[in-house]
Amino acid sequence: MLTNKIAIVTGAASGIGLAVSQSLAQAGVKLVMADINQALLEQEAKKLQAAHIVADLSKRAECKAVVDYAVAEFSGVDILVNVAGIQTVSPIADFPEDRWDFMLNVMLTAPFLLTKYSWPYMQNKGWGRVIHLNSIHGLVASEFKSAYVSAKHGLSGLTKTAALEGGAYGITVNSICPAYVRTPLVDKQIADQAKHHGISEQEVISQIMLQKAAVKRLIEPAEIGEFVKFLCSDAAASISGACLPMDGGWTAG
Repeated sequence: MLTNKIAIVTGAASGIGLAVSQSLAQAGVKLVMADINQALLEQEAKKLQAAHIVADLSKRAECKAVVDYAVAEFSGVDILVNVAGIQTVSPIADFPEDRWDFMLNVMLTAPFLLTKYSWPYMQNKGWGRVIHLNSIHGLVASEFKSAYVSAKHGLSGLTKTAALEGGAYGITVNSICPAYVRTPLVDKQIADQAKHHGISEQEVISQIMLQKAAVKRLIEPAEIGEFVKFLCSDAAASISGACLPMDGGWTAG
């Protein structure tokens, strides 16, 4: 049922965004892949035979340009998957103010704007799927991640509000809230923490990252790609406004 649906995926050149793009492409979706990394984006989009656009999602005009491009290429938008994200770890007292602004622009304002600009096309069709790649930090907090946790908690609120507004138009809106996923972003965090704590990278994974989880392994990006595909399907048509943990039992205790 997803064949020829039109999807925008942000952060699509690597990690979770690429896995989501691959999963949707396998289902016959027409893809618009958006990312700031032009070389990597062009390489991966070519493999998937997907349309693509280079965009800095911290800028309002470039968020609009992504949707305008999808409409120009395919005459609409059916599915929006907001994946693009960044991380900065710092105590509040030292947190760079410009970095705060940038992170909230990319991870909260951009999903809002992309949803806003895609919304009329979904309304007109009476069908739509908006999926935010949230985080377990959209449900619980960790120290030294004030901007990230604030953006993700805001994304949880946006998910619920948009779901209430979208129900009458056949639009579902959900957040996926994973714990640590095996991505380049997390690999860098592992290396940084190993250096900071003076322990091995495997000890960082087992003693720090997975300490609260019941399932003691990192999540693979392909698992999230399949979850996104399910949420786009008719089988998930009654799921909306949910912030869905994919955390290996992190929040069960």
